[in-house]
Amino acid sequence: MSELRERIATLTGELGDPGDPIDAPALLTLLRLLYRVGRDDLPLGRLFEGHVDAAQIVARYGDAAQRARLTTILRDGGALGVWNADLPGDGLRLDGDMLHGGKSFASGAGILSHALVSVDAPGGRQLLLLDLARVAHSIDRTFWRVVGMQRSETHIVRWADSPITPDDRIGAPGDYVREPWFSGGALRFAAVQAGGIAGIVDGVRDHLVTTGRAADPHQAGRLARLHGLAEAAAGAVRTAAATWFADAAARLPSVSAARAGVYAAGGEAIAVAQEAVGVAALFHDHPLSAKITDLAMYLRQPGPDAQRMLVGSAVAEGTLTVTL
Repeated sequence: MSELRERIATLTGELGDPGDPIDAPALLTLLRLLYRVGRDDLPLGRLFEGHVDAAQIVARYGDAAQRARLTTILRDGGALGVWNADLPGDGLRLDGDMLHGGKSFASGAGILSHALVSVDAPGGRQLLLLDLARVAHSIDRTFWRVVGMQRSETHIVRWADSPITPDDRIGAPGDYVREPWFSGGALRFAAVQAGGIAGIVDGVRDHLVTTGRAADPHQAGRLARLHGLAEAAAGAVRTAAATWFADAAARLPSVSAARAGVYAAGGEAIAVAQEAVGVAALFHDHPLSAKITDLAMYLRQPGPDAQRMLVGSAVAEGTLTVTL
């Protein structure tokens, strides 16, 4: 078992039952756990967030036998993920009970024990929970040649004449994109990213203190700015979590606002951190090097402009307002 999978299994012990109802305190507890993991290790945070996502989906849409199967997987140290992006030109498809085609951006390939994948079906996308030790597949590791998040092992995965069983089908076609869970789930990765921003603040502080430069007024100003950016990102996630149960109409716009706020704070935090540390942060063996490149990569979630447009529309309609 890989080191990352072992760490996911350990963190799973802090989750509780993914089928338990989520109230406001439980949601904030989950987001704080994701934040803490992202602050320490963004690739692990990416994989753990996908693990949480997959477990919650199976708990939400699976039948009693499938939920019992999920409990066994988690108890035995399994690691799950959601692979939704189809391989261009050869997307994953189901012919009877045989899988063909592939998934791109499959994070955790070679690490996960189970993958929740989507295939086109009459009525919408169908979810399948695949035991990766049972359902034959191949991993193309030549794809993931990137400057950040390398340890997330995000590869291309292909299947060819790979049989599934009826019990692998989770829920009904179209369940995967049901709201508010589909768009609202982005709050989980926003919490991980916000933790990554806090991790950069920690790294800059440690560097400046160690090198005896923290008292320099310019550096003190940079630390103050970094603190403000990290607090803004964390605050946006906290606000969205509180809004989730307080105002159904503002629920999804508030998640979009959190995504947009974390995105903006993260980009500026990277720039300020590089100004503060200088060329040292560009050396591979410097602790900040991976934190900066990992965050830069992870912030590039799809559709940032669309999220800002959703926020702007909600503000114009009066759905989103600022309060203290």
